[in-house]
Amino acid sequence: HVQLVESGGGSVQAGGSLRLSCAASGYITSSNCMGWFRQAPGKEREGVALITTGGASTYYADSVKGRFTVFQDNAKNTVYLQMNSLKPEDTAMYYCAAEGGRRWVGSAAVCSGLAYEYSYWGQGTQVTVS
Repeated sequence: HVQLVESGGGSVQAGGSLRLSCAASGYITSSNCMGWFRQAPGKEREGVALITTGGASTYYADSVKGRFTVFQDNAKNTVYLQMNSLKPEDTAMYYCAAEGGRRWVGSAAVCSGLAYEYSYWGQGTQVTVS
């Protein structure tokens, strides 16, 4: 069983930065995906930034490319989301997800941004950009 605990959310002005952390406990399988989704009121949960547990491949939503960076510290079993140049439309509850989403393109593992493909979820952390 995997438990995910997020931290780092908060309120920030447009153009500012935040860093989210997701600490995982339990067994995380190699070559699977882990990372971040978000959900704004009245909208579906969307994949924001995901990374294979080996770190070789990342997925970013088009809306965050060039502004957000997902990275991990395997020694701490923690995944981070560095968010720069935040916009009001980034306001949402951000969720950490793990164990799922892996697809193969040839011999390379890539991550899916579809929420239903992930097995474990954190409780969420609110990000508000004004």
